[in-house]
Amino acid sequence: MIKLNVQDETSRLRAVVLGTAISNGPTPTVEEAYDPKSLEHIIAGTYPVEEDMAEEMEALNKVFQKYNVKVYRPKIIKDYNQIFSRDIAFVIDDKIIKSNILPDREKEIEAIQHVFDEIDSEQIIETSKDIHFEGGDVMLWNNYIFVGTYKGDDYKDYITARTNMKGVEFLRKMFPNKIVKEFDLVKSRTNARENALHLDCCFQPVGKNKAIIHKEGFRDENDYKYLINLFGEENLFHITKDEMYCMFSNVFSISPEVVVSEKNFTRLNNWLRKQGFIVEEVPYAEISKQEGLLRCTTMPLIRD
Repeated sequence: MIKLNVQDETSRLRAVVLGTAISNGPTPTVEEAYDPKSLEHIIAGTYPVEEDMAEEMEALNKVFQKYNVKVYRPKIIKDYNQIFSRDIAFVIDDKIIKSNILPDREKEIEAIQHVFDEIDSEQIIETSKDIHFEGGDVMLWNNYIFVGTYKGDDYKDYITARTNMKGVEFLRKMFPNKIVKEFDLVKSRTNARENALHLDCCFQPVGKNKAIIHKEGFRDENDYKYLINLFGEENLFHITKDEMYCMFSNVFSISPEVVVSEKNFTRLNNWLRKQGFIVEEVPYAEISKQEGLLRCTTMPLIRD
């Protein structure tokens, strides 16, 4: 049996679900695009191909092997995008919560049924369809649960708005002993530089007390200030619009000392090393064309 335990974003990783790019299917049409960055690459003819993405995910898999992390993979569904395992479920403490994701993506949850089969059924939480959240919007830090959401009245008009206030309230009720703090994120259907698809597209803690942040990703400046006060200005690495677009904040921690990052993120990787981190660099630029990076492709099950 899998004994679930995830209390934060950076404790030593022991078990993880890593998505797969195998049999990823043909390039989507413009109408099928889920986010503005994919749309941009579909139109430009630069949408990533399966072979390149599979190679990138294998590079990450090798890093997990190096650190003795148990890796679960989804069952392959023919011609289907199963790269972003973070979206479909997430672990808080000893519970795994299934996301209510876009209806077209429900098969992705079925493809990791073999993982759910190893988890005590009492630890598996499902919600009603009106409660929306995806794992990219849910982030644990000490006694906090940070949740990305979108508070605009036009929530339903945005395919890029993935977590609603009902989702936030559900987590509040489920974890009454934690501080659940929601953040109102900037959304755009058409401009990837103006779209924080999930919270981890504009913010993520690393190590014990540091974080990567993109100020313009927050609709309400008070949300940004809240994080400044919590972490301290000197502990935050601020990223530009272009760096957010490249997904600089979507790195992935294997431990408080080890961060996996994209090999082209020179400015960030230099900063991380200056702070004393070991940086494992992998190529992930093709996957980033779908507006997701390292954190998006992983779903931690056990951290020490």
